[in-house]
Amino acid sequence: MADDARHSSSLHGDRPAAAAAQVLADRNALAAVAVERTRMPMVVCDPRQPDSPIVLANRAFLKLTGYSADEVIGRNCRFLQGEGTSAEAISAIREAMREEREIEVEILNYRKDGSAFWNQLGLSPVHDDDGKLLYVFGSQIDVTELRKVQSLEAAEHRLLKEVDHRSRNVLAVVGGIVRLSRSDEPVRYARAIQERVEVLARAHSLLAERGWQEVSLEEIIRQQIERGRAERIALDGPELMVSAIAVQPVALVIHELVDNAVNHGALSVPGGSVEVRWARGPEYGAFELSWREVGGPAPPAEPRKGFGTAMIAGMVERQLRGHVQRAWVDQGLTIKMTAPGTFEPIPA
Repeated sequence: MADDARHSSSLHGDRPAAAAAQVLADRNALAAVAVERTRMPMVVCDPRQPDSPIVLANRAFLKLTGYSADEVIGRNCRFLQGEGTSAEAISAIREAMREEREIEVEILNYRKDGSAFWNQLGLSPVHDDDGKLLYVFGSQIDVTELRKVQSLEAAEHRLLKEVDHRSRNVLAVVGGIVRLSRSDEPVRYARAIQERVEVLARAHSLLAERGWQEVSLEEIIRQQIERGRAERIALDGPELMVSAIAVQPVALVIHELVDNAVNHGALSVPGGSVEVRWARGPEYGAFELSWREVGGPAPPAEPRKGFGTAMIAGMVERQLRGHVQRAWVDQGLTIKMTAPGTFEPIPA
């Protein structure tokens, strides 16, 4: 009777251990099924083997990468890397694996067909009860479309800022035109405004042709002198690029100088001519420009601020943040102006 009791007790004592083993087996099986059937691409790597090969890859991973299971199992995940993969991302992954810690990083990977995709990679080490590293779980999320959207949003944001910047700059120049244009006669005033706005429009077209990048100073000058007896205007200076934001103010200054010379200065009389010289300033894009009239009419006994002088000073000082000097010599007007390479115009 005692032997039967001991036998019964032994059977009952083994039952919890057997049940626990079965639960563990079921749990492992369920985990494998979950990994296999989840929609998130996943792999399991074994760092105990040389080069930490993939030992399990679910269907979502195979669909994402275009590889078959036979082409993946036993290989290190680096086969997804390519020419455009960031060395910094690779280094971060290696460091995290060396330190046996989790990491999440966006990395450029490549499918079997060679197409690239941005992979939000998550790596998570799995340790046993003694802290020994057993496996590394790797999850992948294709964030290519998300990055495209983010890139587009960033580009739109930059474009809006640039449009706002250009609009404010043009409005400042237009404001300067309206403020500095002077005439007691409404018709002459309107004509002066119209001519100056047309100058802005031509400079705007020039900027558009150049992709809103820098424009050479000589090209700006030639655009303005082509309507003002260009054959009597000599140009001399090095190749010098002007910041896009400075193109329209510089064009207005040249227009005023040409208009003044044609109507009142050296170009208003036979034989008169103009020499335009420029040189590079101390910083990139900065320049010094000299406008010298030769063979013009005698200077007035009391030179007055007119003939566009206020417009020139306003554009140079307020829009270009530069300096201008005016002097009358025996044969005509001489103007010297300087402009920095980079600046923010003062609102009109």
